Amino acid sequence: MTGIILSGGKNTRMGKNKAFLRVGGERLIDRTVRLFRQVFREVIIVTTNPLDYLDQEAVIVTDILPGKGALGGLYTGLFYSTDEYAFLAACDMPFLNTAFMEYMLRQTTGYDIVVPAPPDGLQPLHAIYARRCLPAIRARLDQNRLQIKGFYPGRPLLKISPEVLNSFDPDRRMFLNVNTPEDLEKLSVFEKQTP
Repeated sequence: MTGIILSGGKNTRMGKNKAFLRVGGERLIDRTVRLFRQVFREVIIVTTNPLDYLDQEAVIVTDILPGKGALGGLYTGLFYSTDEYAFLAACDMPFLNTAFMEYMLRQTTGYDIVVPAPPDGLQPLHAIYARRCLPAIRARLDQNRLQIKGFYPGRPLLKISPEVLNSFDPDRRMFLNVNTPEDLEKLSVFEKQTP
């Protein structure tokens, strides 16, 4: 399976590229690529600034359809993927859990989408997608309808229950991301709890 890292956001709330923020002494992009390489055969970074990532052991690609947000990034990553399935995550998620990612990989049979479903809603930026979703995604992009969950209806979809999520992530931090300087401050509390 391929791992796709989205690192092309505008970073307007943070004011600088979130991928290069340091959490626990390690840049977020370095941490994410390191974890992905433990789990996935192929790692793709989708970015608008490819030259910033030349130090990464990953395939670096730019958006096929620029300015289409995370859905455009998903489309690009799936397009370039050499595997039938790809796991998608944003670059600003410091508490990715490799055991849970590996669990997700084992759930793909018969599904086009495998997505965590915690009580506060689906997590489309921490999900698995089949390459056969490409035409449906492209149709949404062409209509400028950019919500990732918008192409879910009618596709074979597995929602991973809160009970399963809690067994891997009792502290509920797997899906935390860093959008603002305040978010970065809050992470220091979670870092202290990291074994």
